[in-house]
Amino acid sequence: MLKALFGTDKPIIGVIHLLPLPGSPRFDGQIESICERAEQEAIALTTGGVDGIIVENFFDSPYKKTCLDPVTISAFTIAVKRIMALTSKPIGINCLRNDGISALAIAVATQAQFIRVNVLSHVMITDQGIIEGIAHELLLYRQHLGASRSVKIFADVLVKHAVPLGFNSDITNLAADTKNRALADALIISGQNTGTPPTLEDLKLVRNALPDCPLLAGSGVNKNNIAQILNIADGIIVASSLKQQGCLENPVDVERVREIKNTLVNSVHLIKNR
Repeated sequence: MLKALFGTDKPIIGVIHLLPLPGSPRFDGQIESICERAEQEAIALTTGGVDGIIVENFFDSPYKKTCLDPVTISAFTIAVKRIMALTSKPIGINCLRNDGISALAIAVATQAQFIRVNVLSHVMITDQGIIEGIAHELLLYRQHLGASRSVKIFADVLVKHAVPLGFNSDITNLAADTKNRALADALIISGQNTGTPPTLEDLKLVRNALPDCPLLAGSGVNKNNIAQILNIADGIIVASSLKQQGCLENPVDVERVREIKNTLVNSVHLIKNR
């Protein structure tokens, strides 16, 4: 599935963190500046060689648990269309904290190819409170929109900044449920916090339990650990290490994108020739 979507066996998916959108506490009233930065980052990511891009309302924190404000969704959609005018890379949508319905709606309206859902199944205790899985309503909505083939669902397992509630926290069981019962198209394994990599042990456990399921590392990937991670995972989602000076608040740095892309290419070459 990943090769069909991204055109490569081991995709690198760069992240565009949108500046605060209308409807969020830190919005400064300037929609154009949001779009301009998003455009600059789309060019940097594309020029640097990523295989896909995911767009997030990352700077809207503190986040709403589920339903985004309509004005936020509208501004998000405008930004995505501006990005798409500058790149032909597959685009994904992540509406934080867990508004998969809006993410799917934006994806269908803009013809984006995938969404990321932080809590597709189970129940998680987060800094926004208790968040329940949305698999049933999300898959029904995708079917209703006729997007079951055109929009893939990438789902987190034990998403960062959260812990499971009232359920066996074994990552193998959680991953199997997310794939087999919540019907995720791909799984994402992250570290405990933004910028923290997943443990190799967690990646191995999920890979061994679900050998045929597309598996992505969703945080903390950098030039120093990418080879080890890609020896297990099928691809990576990268944000922090692509920013100027490696600082999360800074824009994307095209040279850092090139560096991690070259490292990925070399790592894949070594893996294939073992």
